Amino acid sequence: MNTIRLLPVIGLIFLGACSSSRVTHSWKSEFPAKNYNKILVIAISGETDLWTRQKMEDHLAGDLKTRGYDATSSLKEYGAKAFRDLSEEAVLNKLQNSGFDAVITIVLLDKEKERYYVPGHIYYSPYMRYYNRFWGYYTTIYDRVYQPGYYVMNTKYFWESNLFDVASKELIYSVQTESFDPSSSENLAHEYGKLIVNDMVKNQVLTKKELVAKDGH
Repeated sequence: MNTIRLLPVIGLIFLGACSSSRVTHSWKSEFPAKNYNKILVIAISGETDLWTRQKMEDHLAGDLKTRGYDATSSLKEYGAKAFRDLSEEAVLNKLQNSGFDAVITIVLLDKEKERYYVPGHIYYSPYMRYYNRFWGYYTTIYDRVYQPGYYVMNTKYFWESNLFDVASKELIYSVQTESFDPSSSENLAHEYGKLIVNDMVKNQVLTKKELVAKDGH
C-alpha cells in the first residue's frame, strides 16, 4: 500500500526534472537564404533579470556558432543600455559599424501558471474484493477519506524570436515556442537555443555553413 501511495510523488519528481520546449509556429519570408557574416542575438527584456537574459543570448549565440555562424550576445557586445534613447538610424549605424548584418531577437510573450490537484491516494483495485474482510475494507476507505491530496503549480513560458536583415530592415524569419516548467534558467536557455537553431536549419533560413570544432579551430 505504501508503494502505491508513492506513485503520484514519483511521477511529480520526473515531471519536475524533465522540462520540455517545443515550436508552436514558425514562418519564413520569401527572401532567399543569405550568408550573413555576423549575427547579433538580443533578448528584449527589462533589467530585473539580466542573468536570464544573458543565458538566453549566450546559448542561442553559442548554438549558432556550432553551426558555423558568427553570432554575438548583445549584452556582451553593447551592455544592457546600448540602444536606449537611440533613433532607428543611430541603432542601424551602430550595428553596421560593428559588422552586424543580421539581428535575432528573443522575447518572452507571456507566462501562464496552472494549478491542478493531485489526489493523495490512487488505488485502482475494486472495493468488492474487500467487502468480506473488515480490515481490508476499513483501511482502503480510510486511506481514501483521510489522506488528502495537494495542489501543484506548473508554469508555461511563451517565447518569440525574429530574425531581421539589417540592410533591408526586413523580417526574414519568426518562430514562437512554448516551454513547460523548466527546471532552471540555464536549462531553459539551453533548450531554447538548440530548438531555434534546429528550426532555422530545418526551414533553410540561413545558408549552410561548415561546422566548427568545439575548440574554435
